[in-house]
Amino acid sequence: MAEAVIQIRGLGKDFDTVQAVAGIDLEVYQGEMFSIVGPDGAGKTTLIRMLCGVTEPSRGQAKILGLDLVKEIEEIKKHIGYLSQRFSLYGDLTVDENIEFFAEINGVRDFKARRDQLLQFTRLLPFRRRLAEKLSGGMKQKLALACTLVHTPEIIFLDEPTTGVDPVSRRDFWKILSDLLKSRITIVMTTPYLDEAERCARVGLMNQGAFMVVDKPQNVKKLMKGKIVELVCEPARKALELVRQLPEVEEVQAFGDRVNIVVPSAMTDFSKVEALLERNGVRCLQFREVPASLENVFISLLKSG
Repeated sequence: MAEAVIQIRGLGKDFDTVQAVAGIDLEVYQGEMFSIVGPDGAGKTTLIRMLCGVTEPSRGQAKILGLDLVKEIEEIKKHIGYLSQRFSLYGDLTVDENIEFFAEINGVRDFKARRDQLLQFTRLLPFRRRLAEKLSGGMKQKLALACTLVHTPEIIFLDEPTTGVDPVSRRDFWKILSDLLKSRITIVMTTPYLDEAERCARVGLMNQGAFMVVDKPQNVKKLMKGKIVELVCEPARKALELVRQLPEVEEVQAFGDRVNIVVPSAMTDFSKVEALLERNGVRCLQFREVPASLENVFISLLKSG
């Protein structure tokens, strides 16, 4: 089994009377991509900031690469990279100059070969002379990642790195992260996108400063209570309003012309749904049971908690 490069025991953070992070336990292993998912205010960013030495813990302890989080934080910083939600690129500097700046503040002297490697890796080589302020949102995130990687960290912490980025740039960014994993770098990231979390080796679903569950995505999905039935109805909006009335329907979500419902039993309870729709002039063109997504499980756990 891979070595645990992050070991957390009872780590917590309070801001006055508000408990942002409860006393959590967690281990992250070398070479894995670990995702932290949760709503705004769940404690995701606070946890990341503690592990990067930006915020001091109120209690508990942690070791990063065998080093004490509080006592040896300056040594830890030499071996980690941190891409925050508000990573500060310098708009009046070129792509090249931004990487050079971050190389210098991280003590990297012979940075030119590393810079060229990162530009090639992030597909920014044709834009090296462009000012950062002239880059698209996705290109800015790639440049921010290059700056984070310039000192060759063993662990990188990414706080919602693809938020506000277009779908094509998101895909490119994930391709870069997948390539990074081949070099045995460890990636810890927060994301609001549950489809992104499904690509990670393990995921932690976080709420109110604590993890509800930490496991492989496929194992988390097994926690889903009830069955998910996808309906294609005409008119879809009326179907959505009607199925919400049934006590058997535990959850309703709309996806364009499709309505997903969660019921205890797919076949038994669907007959009641179908009867209600027919009585009210709604045609059900198609229905099928579909597998649970992380989003389904997350909502289910929030409601049961």
